[in-house]
Amino acid sequence: MFGIINKIKSFFENEPHSARSTGLEIFKYIGPGLMVTVGFIDPGNWASNVAAGAGFSYNLLWMVTLSTIMLIFLQHNAAHLGITTGLCLSEASTLHLKPVVSRFVLSSAVLAGVATALAEIMGGAIALLMIFNIPIKIGAVIITFFVGWMIYSNSYRNIEKWIIGLVSLIGFSFVIEVWLADVNWSAAVRGWLIPAFPTGSLPVIMSVLGAVVMPHNLFLHSEIIQSRQWNLADEKIIKHQLKFEFTDTLVSMIIGWAINSAMILVAAAIFFKNKVVVTELQQAQELLKPLLGNAASIIFAIALLAAGVASSVTAGMAGGTIFAGIFSEPYDIKDRHSKTGVGITLVVALLIIFLITDSFSALIYSQMILSIQLPITIFLQIYLTSSKKVMGTHANHGFEKYALWTIGIIVTMLNIALLIQYII
Repeated sequence: MFGIINKIKSFFENEPHSARSTGLEIFKYIGPGLMVTVGFIDPGNWASNVAAGAGFSYNLLWMVTLSTIMLIFLQHNAAHLGITTGLCLSEASTLHLKPVVSRFVLSSAVLAGVATALAEIMGGAIALLMIFNIPIKIGAVIITFFVGWMIYSNSYRNIEKWIIGLVSLIGFSFVIEVWLADVNWSAAVRGWLIPAFPTGSLPVIMSVLGAVVMPHNLFLHSEIIQSRQWNLADEKIIKHQLKFEFTDTLVSMIIGWAINSAMILVAAAIFFKNKVVVTELQQAQELLKPLLGNAASIIFAIALLAAGVASSVTAGMAGGTIFAGIFSEPYDIKDRHSKTGVGITLVVALLIIFLITDSFSALIYSQMILSIQLPITIFLQIYLTSSKKVMGTHANHGFEKYALWTIGIIVTMLNIALLIQYII
């Protein structure tokens, strides 16, 4: 009996240095992918998904499937860099690019991290407005302080557990919402599998597909995947880690796909079916009350709060990762550069929220910054992971290389189109 207990215990301890493969070993690797998934189900995605379901029924579910496939490729590639080199994307940039180039790229990434945090904090503040009727600016302060406390006072492993719990809460909330709604499952299946372009849907399609990949998530994934590393000198260990990392990424992205799909399913079954036009998340919550009852609207708001808090935490950590990488250091919340990066990301985002009177404008400006910076990060990553100097025998090649370049070009074109749309 005690022998079995000791074997199970050993599976969850970071001490083995061999490439053994067991059924329970996968649980040691689950976590980094779910941290990244939070960026895939952040408040910005909520707005796009509700607009997709309310405006076009189940017809745009296919874009969640396509965006998830693109995300799997890019996030796995970012994690690939971390596992193979022991460097995050920011550290690798500092080491392998000319100083003037790396400083420009990473400074723009810090700015993108601030823009991301702004949108995430705003989402959490909107949720507090829904639940407790707290004004958005006061709510933003509450979210920022709570997120700062989580990051500064907890180890990475504790934060990972928090995030897994929050993602579970979001998922469970939408299981209830979908169960309460009268979903047309045959139409949903067609929507997932068959691309459709209803009249007037192009802006929504671009917003979902273009915003699915976020710069901070690529930096973050390349850093936090190293929490599972033990021995970079052993090629068998690296290959072993890559296999389990891909499983973690794949499972996590599928969870993100399911939650995003659930948002569209609920919006289609409730709002589109009843011919209700939805223009903002607060309105969506209010409209749920007469259609599904008070409980459904509260569940919706609680799930949004969980998404806002969780995505703000990962945005802050990404800011710390990027800033520390400028000084050739890994993320470590006890180190002053990581602390400074987290502080810059959260505090500057909060200040901007106070300076801009229109919350909608704040979200628009944040997305504009992301649209400009994202192509820089994507092609930086592809350049580094395709370099034999950086990656050695693990450099991108063949189908993988062409797939990454194709995805990078598609995402870049979508973001340029979004930027033009914002400016016009």
